[in-house]
Amino acid sequence: MKWRKLGKIFDPTQHKLPNDCGQFAQSPQALVFDDFVRIYFSTRAVDKSNGKFLSHIAFVDMRKNLHEVIHVSAKTVIPLGGLGCFDEHGIFPMSVMRHGDVVYGYTCGWSRRVSVSVDTAIGLTVSRDDGLSFQRIGEGPVLAASLHEPCLVGDGFVKVIGGKYHMWYIFGTGWKKFSPDAPPDRTYKIGHATSSDGINWVKEEASQIIADRLGVEESQALPTVIEIDGSYHMFFCYRQSSDFRKNKARSYRIGHAYSDDLVTWTRDDTNPHLEASVDGWDSDMLCYPHAFKCDGEVYLLYNGNEFGRYGFGLAVLEQ
Repeated sequence: MKWRKLGKIFDPTQHKLPNDCGQFAQSPQALVFDDFVRIYFSTRAVDKSNGKFLSHIAFVDMRKNLHEVIHVSAKTVIPLGGLGCFDEHGIFPMSVMRHGDVVYGYTCGWSRRVSVSVDTAIGLTVSRDDGLSFQRIGEGPVLAASLHEPCLVGDGFVKVIGGKYHMWYIFGTGWKKFSPDAPPDRTYKIGHATSSDGINWVKEEASQIIADRLGVEESQALPTVIEIDGSYHMFFCYRQSSDFRKNKARSYRIGHAYSDDLVTWTRDDTNPHLEASVDGWDSDMLCYPHAFKCDGEVYLLYNGNEFGRYGFGLAVLEQ
């Protein structure tokens, strides 16, 4: 198998985004309709009280050729959480799935901390208008820090298989100052939880399911799982836990693992492999993948340089 790049398909700087957001279209996530594809993404506004970013969820509707933009949402699909809530300072990403007549949106809520920059948890929202807007089922998360996963639970991707809900998510293994003059950075791994209703979850507590390639300080993020020819394939991004923001040798790349039973995962980043470009929008970084099927093809949405500041691109799987 190999990925064939189709180029960058959405640049947020070329469109009017809601909430005074002018840059970033991070973590693109597809919801396929009969005659178009809705792609949700996280964009950013500046918090005027302190100059820091706030992440909001918007979407773009595209023709099924996945190059022609039909519509960009005029407002964000859900407001940020209330004072002191887990999603007060941002939602990034939001993973969507159809559930009968409604659409579930699993959010990753961000809240600022004092000793470290953020904490995260996973919430559940529901849309009853085909994904135009979402409402929380409650003000708190459905999956969060616990006894053996004390920080940074997020990036939930949910799929119903054999009547059971499966969630692949990330959990933090801790924060560390990698140099005396640097702020702490986090390390996180991919875990797995199951549920009978999509609300109440049982974790495989602190059980890393994807082997490291870069060592124990490899950070793994944003898993997405798709079935291809009878096997399950997970795509995710990975990087070093320090000096990754501007050092492209340590920045995000796309990883891959496969499984026949959803229990044992074999890592193989080379088949298929997505190469960074020699130059251009995805030459320094490849991150935040989302795999989906549309009209018989398997596609991969992903972000490039600067964590998706200038949009997202698309690749198609060739076998």
